Amino acid sequence: MSSATFAEDFQLTPDDNLQTILDNANDGDTITLASGTYFGNFIIHKQITLQGPNSKSAQPAIIDAQGKGHAVVIKNSNITIQHLNIVNWGYDLTEENSGIYANDKASHLNINNNFLKGDGFGIWFNKIDNAQIFANKVEGNLTLRSADRGNGIQVANVSHSRVFNNETYHVRDGIYVIASKNNTIENNTMHNLRYGIHYMYSYDNSILNNAAYETRAGYAMMSSRRLIIQGNKTRDSEDYGFLFNYITYSTIKENHITRVWTKPENKVLGRDGKGLFVYNSGFNTFTDNIVDTAEIGIHLTAGSDGVKIYGNSFINNPTQVKYVSSKKQEWSENGQGNYWSNYLGWDMNNDNIGDTAFEPNDGIDKLIWQYPEMKMIMDSPAILILRWVQRQFPVLKPPGIKDSHPLMTSPHTQQIADLLASQNAATKE
Repeated sequence: MSSATFAEDFQLTPDDNLQTILDNANDGDTITLASGTYFGNFIIHKQITLQGPNSKSAQPAIIDAQGKGHAVVIKNSNITIQHLNIVNWGYDLTEENSGIYANDKASHLNINNNFLKGDGFGIWFNKIDNAQIFANKVEGNLTLRSADRGNGIQVANVSHSRVFNNETYHVRDGIYVIASKNNTIENNTMHNLRYGIHYMYSYDNSILNNAAYETRAGYAMMSSRRLIIQGNKTRDSEDYGFLFNYITYSTIKENHITRVWTKPENKVLGRDGKGLFVYNSGFNTFTDNIVDTAEIGIHLTAGSDGVKIYGNSFINNPTQVKYVSSKKQEWSENGQGNYWSNYLGWDMNNDNIGDTAFEPNDGIDKLIWQYPEMKMIMDSPAILILRWVQRQFPVLKPPGIKDSHPLMTSPHTQQIADLLASQNAATKE
């Protein structure tokens, strides 16, 4: 007969010794904390549920680590932590100080509906399978430098898990994933931090319907493969909407990027906001994405080959494409290209496909990328003559991007209108 048959429900107050109750509990027990503050650094060895009051009208149960170590350490599988406020854990990032910390091989952990606020990492999981982290709010310490804060939620060597419906802010990175596979990260909101979602050395994961705003990069995806990145939004990033560094065999679709612009006080030569930055990343598909109002719509460089790019909308980007390579690329698929808001071609047969190809860059652009100081003579007669010569004698044109079937209208008009309406409504509130 399982021990859960004899499970008990303990009702505690701040006057009780929480660690003693945790040590003496049996697998399957539930420990419910009444409102108030529980000071200390607690370790859970048993397969239990630890929870606070599940009522909006009740005052919270607060675990206060008093500025040192981990607030709660998980040492077993089948543990649930929910409806708690966890605060004031340590700030030592080398020691991985965290609000909730699990660094032993375990499975079926459930962390939900908690509020965490502290200097170090919010939730840290390492070597965990089949976990659920959802509906938590993690707030960092805005008085610390970004580099001195922990990440909101960090998962390493985690598999077959879900991280969803969380909010992270004022931390370093909202959700950090490393050496993990077969996970889903979805419907999270990350804001006022460095990177919304940061991926490293992780395979076969899905990143779905997340939202990031007021970041340096909404999503920083590095050294990973076979990702599905779909339905995510990012706005008001300073450097990148999406950064892809050595990402391969992945699908990037139905994402919406708007307003990626470096702040004037942070401007240096060569630092421009990029909607999509693709570095040394090959064999990926970009389709049905929107890049709206970025200094550079999409920047490909360092051997980013084998890329399929079609069905996207590039809108109001002063530089639509920056492409640094010695190979030609065709950015259309099966007769469908992309929508470019600055395309000046025509459509004589009304099939919504431009009758002339869209080629966003020429040799002058490449010179300017190599020698940015040339920008000051962009409108000079000599530059205008050089551009005219290239148009008349295409053999002189260097390899670049060509969209042979550009779209005359954006396939995302309604989506853009709906998003603008929701952002305006949020601003008024």
